[in-house]
Amino acid sequence: MGKRYFCDYCDRSFQDNLHNRKKHINGVQHQRARKAWFDLFRDAATTLTEEQDKKVCRKFQQTGRCDFSNNCRFSHMSEEDLERLKLQAEEERRAKEKGTSGKDYGIDAPIDLWLSKRKKQNKPVPINSSSERDETEVSDFHLPPGLPDLQNLPPSLRPPSSRTWNFPSNIEWG
Repeated sequence: MGKRYFCDYCDRSFQDNLHNRKKHINGVQHQRARKAWFDLFRDAATTLTEEQDKKVCRKFQQTGRCDFSNNCRFSHMSEEDLERLKLQAEEERRAKEKGTSGKDYGIDAPIDLWLSKRKKQNKPVPINSSSERDETEVSDFHLPPGLPDLQNLPPSLRPPSSRTWNFPSNIEWG
């Protein structure tokens, strides 16, 4: 038995050769399953504009069901559904606006939040003027229980001191 190709969209497998794969990928069942999958990830504003542009499906409006279901070119949404979708789109828009202004940190939010929390937890520790590492510098870092003390670690495994993180701004590289 040869190799088999499994289509995640259609949840089926078939013999893997060029002819079968092309036939499957260009088939109506695969195209519908693929569209349905990607429609799950559309935002509410896009869905709302598409549904508002469509006319109401008469069959669905009269009987409550349509033979074409999701493949119908007409809208199956009631006025209440459209209102809910409008509210959801508005909430998404507000959340997006809130994310770009105010106290949010933008793209690097998780890193910035973590750094700010860490700064609040670990108050600055005075560093002695000696060039060697001492216990006050090492106390900024907390190791899980069961590991040896930081003083017993070889120098290559010790965490960097706070002095090594502060680079002068006038350094030219390369």
